[in-house]
Amino acid sequence: MNMTGSVFGRSLSFPLRVGSDGRLAWSEGEANIRESMAVILKTDPGERVALPDFGAGLGRFLFEPNEASTYAQIEHAITGALARWERRIEVESVEVLADPADESSALATITYRLVATGSRERTRLSIPLGV
Repeated sequence: MNMTGSVFGRSLSFPLRVGSDGRLAWSEGEANIRESMAVILKTDPGERVALPDFGAGLGRFLFEPNEASTYAQIEHAITGALARWERRIEVESVEVLADPADESSALATITYRLVATGSRERTRLSIPLGV
């Protein structure tokens, strides 16, 4: 990853998109970190041939019950994957609870600190589960 121009790095945007100049768009700064986190969390180990251990493996919870024991496993998977694959952040907490708007999903709230600046950020992710 090219670290010039930003303490957070720069890479192709995710999802891939075309910029106004007709070229592939790049992402930088905090957006680049959020996009990287999304890639990590949405990738299952084995999907990347060159990095078979890459990803959080959240897809394996698709048919698991929507209950506290599943939430604990998801929290562990998220914390471990982000600690291993996204060194630009320090995860402070991961909280997974039932999604009040969708009985077949859980909501993960991830609170993290940007290593380069110390700024605190928060993001949420919906995780499909069984009922």
